[in-house]
Amino acid sequence: MAMDRPVRLVLDASLLLEPSATGDAAAVALRPGAEALLRRLRYSNLVVAICYAEGMSTNESGFLEMVTSSHSFGYIPLLAKSGDCSPNELMLEWGRASSCFYVTSRVDRGLISELQNHHWRVVSVGDECSIEVPGVLNVGRLQELLLTLATLIKREIGASSVLVIGYVMKQSREEDFARRGAFPIYPSKDGLIFVPLSFELPLSSQLQEVDMVLHKITDEIVKIDPNCSIDFPKGISFSAGMSEIIRFVEEHPDFCIIDPFRNIYPLLDRLQIQNILVQLQELGTEGKPKLRAPYSLKVDNFHDGELDKHLAEANSSFPFIVKPQVACGVADAHNMALVFQIEEFSNLSVPLPAVLQEYVDHGSKIFKFYVIGDKVFHAVRNSMPNASFLKPSSGGEPLTFNSLKTLPVATKEQQLQTRVQDSKSVDTDLVEEAAKFLKESLGLTIFGFDVVVQEGTGDHVIVDLNYLPSFKEVPDSEAVPAFWDAIRQTYKSKRGKAQT
Repeated sequence: MAMDRPVRLVLDASLLLEPSATGDAAAVALRPGAEALLRRLRYSNLVVAICYAEGMSTNESGFLEMVTSSHSFGYIPLLAKSGDCSPNELMLEWGRASSCFYVTSRVDRGLISELQNHHWRVVSVGDECSIEVPGVLNVGRLQELLLTLATLIKREIGASSVLVIGYVMKQSREEDFARRGAFPIYPSKDGLIFVPLSFELPLSSQLQEVDMVLHKITDEIVKIDPNCSIDFPKGISFSAGMSEIIRFVEEHPDFCIIDPFRNIYPLLDRLQIQNILVQLQELGTEGKPKLRAPYSLKVDNFHDGELDKHLAEANSSFPFIVKPQVACGVADAHNMALVFQIEEFSNLSVPLPAVLQEYVDHGSKIFKFYVIGDKVFHAVRNSMPNASFLKPSSGGEPLTFNSLKTLPVATKEQQLQTRVQDSKSVDTDLVEEAAKFLKESLGLTIFGFDVVVQEGTGDHVIVDLNYLPSFKEVPDSEAVPAFWDAIRQTYKSKRGKAQT
């Protein structure tokens, strides 16, 4: 099968519908796992259709028609001949021009034989439907289907350059990547096939079928002991599935992952991030803005009687943005506060230990930089207003917020009263130099960081650093090819090192 030959996938209704003893419309439903399968196939770059036998009940056919419409799939009737089903002419024509797969959970030897005679590959799903017919591939569970299809497609293409990438991340993140076309099952232009790894199935066998794993390990954190932050991963509890992947990688040191777990752990700790960013001041050159980390101080107790003394010794001044030292992976990692005076620490609810970070007036604009392999992209986003706008609204209390959900973004009026900044106000050459430095220092393939330009001084201050961001501000036409290329180049580099 050539890379430019389309792949068509036809799912039999028996694969998707929950068996029901009644014809009641309310009883018609999808099998467990079917909705996730359909959601992933929608953006798979495969041509997908659902077929059904003529004579199906009106309730079932109506339900299936609704499902196919909502997922933008085709809908194909199977012809009834003497009680058996037969493919229609369209399916037979597909077999001549495409690589075709028929997946079913029912035994219909006549239909299967006719499809095979027209060059279709047949896959049966479910132990109760194991079909002892030559050429039919039997898999036990629906969750195995995508990886099975990926390996079949790779095998039929016959190109050693095609890579199967298994990925692990939370559903919302997966859907974001998939909608952008970043997770095709039909190979991308870079020869990449993406499939989810299932924690419901044995992982060791799945990992042996994929060439590389792309992961967002922080999505699988169950619990973190903040007192162990300097020694991560000590003190981190991962999901059972993620723990198994970590063990597998430890036992197979040549196995490729994006990115190595040890390279990501420092980004879970805001104090370690600070120590990394402090090194950026070495990049400063004459005639360029100062590139730096925000001035910061770690605190273990907001009621420390000498806190004001520690602040003075650190040459820091109010206001401060107070952040938990644990940067991600737990529910309260993004619960923060803006503090304007020492008395406001007495009732502060930010989790400890915490990092006090200078609040940089930045004209309500933040610059989001994304490093995707060798490419650097950036976008401008509205941000918090200058401190002078926030202090009157605080009423003498710390201004608390969640940076992901309730960030106090500047109003249009506040933006008009502030010196307007745009993408020209940031020195992109300087920040791209910082991006290269961070890439080498961190050993990461895909990461992001936020830059604010301090009013008055023009200092470029990097205030956040994170792994595998969504880079949703970057146009798909630029981000997705860069994403694929980064994965391909990382695999090539790591395999080259493993063979030397």
